[in-house]
Amino acid sequence: MIMLYHGSNVALEQIDLRKSRPNKDFGRGFYLSADRQQAWRMGEFKALTEGGEPVMNTYLFDEDTLTTGELKVLTFEGYNREWAEFIFLNRNNKTDAPAHDYDIVYGPIANDRVGVQIGKYEAGDITLDQFLHNLKYMKGVTFQYYFGTERAISKLRKV
Repeated sequence: MIMLYHGSNVALEQIDLRKSRPNKDFGRGFYLSADRQQAWRMGEFKALTEGGEPVMNTYLFDEDTLTTGELKVLTFEGYNREWAEFIFLNRNNKTDAPAHDYDIVYGPIANDRVGVQIGKYEAGDITLDQFLHNLKYMKGVTFQYYFGTERAISKLRKV
C-alpha cells in the first residue's frame, strides 16, 4: 500500500469525477501524488486562486493494482515523446468525450505553462522534441496518478 495525496481547498468526503476539470495532463479525472509536498503546494494554489484554506486529502492505494490487469493502466516512466503526445492529446481535447479509455495513468507532471507550448506546437513554431523539452516540470521530475473512472476510484481508500 502507498499513501497518495490530493491537495485542494476542499476536504473531500467522496470523489466526484463530474467535478473534474477538462484538458488536464491525462484528461478529466482525479489526480494524486505520492509527493506530499507537491500535493500541498497544489492545495495552496487552489486556496489562493479559488479561496478557502489548503486541505490535504489522503488515500491508501494498492500499487499492485497497476499490474494485475484488472484495470486498464498506462504508465510513463519518464519524459518521452509518447508522454508528450499523450499530454497534447488530452490538453488539446475539444470534446466532452475522454481522449482515451484508461482507468489509471501514471507519469510525470507537465510544466504549468502547457497551454502556451500547445499553441507553439500547433502553429509549427516548435518541433515535437522542443515541445517535449518545454513540457518538463521545472521543479524536477514529479509523478502523478490519474484516476479517470469509477472503477479506478473504487481502489482508493480515504485515510
